[in-house]
Amino acid sequence: MGGSFPAGGFGAGNRGDGMWQMMEQLRGAFEKRAGSRMGRGDVRTAVLTLLAEQPMHGYQIIREVEERSGGSWKPSAGSVYPTLQLLSDEGLIAAEESNGRKIYALTDAGRAEAAGAAASAPWDASAAGDSSGFTALPKAGIELAQAAAQVGRTGTPEQVQQAVAVLDEARRRLYSILAQD
Repeated sequence: MGGSFPAGGFGAGNRGDGMWQMMEQLRGAFEKRAGSRMGRGDVRTAVLTLLAEQPMHGYQIIREVEERSGGSWKPSAGSVYPTLQLLSDEGLIAAEESNGRKIYALTDAGRAEAAGAAASAPWDASAAGDSSGFTALPKAGIELAQAAAQVGRTGTPEQVQQAVAVLDEARRRLYSILAQD
């Protein structure tokens, strides 16, 4: 693989330690390219859309967006909670304490705002991006790297060599896809 892996293949040295480092590098490279970040307006629209269905607390909103996007978008607490505060300041939502958690619900003004929000929910665009391969490919690459790391940690020397051959073939086939017209 032309210097992509440690000398001696996956099984060299501390079986798989270098592989974990490479897997993290791979994950970072894919995440920079594909990313799972959405714009502020998307978080706002997502919150309004979900609260139009039912009152929720912040982590429910995060989980629901992740589930509806098929895992391709999980907004952070650092984007959801400031959005909730902003919507509250604008009078679009109200918070009520329940079992030690703030449950957010739309006000009348919030319902009007939610009705005027974008026709499609932001997680629909995120999930649609998945079918185009922009998030499916990084996910598949990370899963491949995880399987390779497992072989490197627990496989016999023969299994490691077989895995290297499979990965070499996969790399060649991927480049052949790009070479096609």
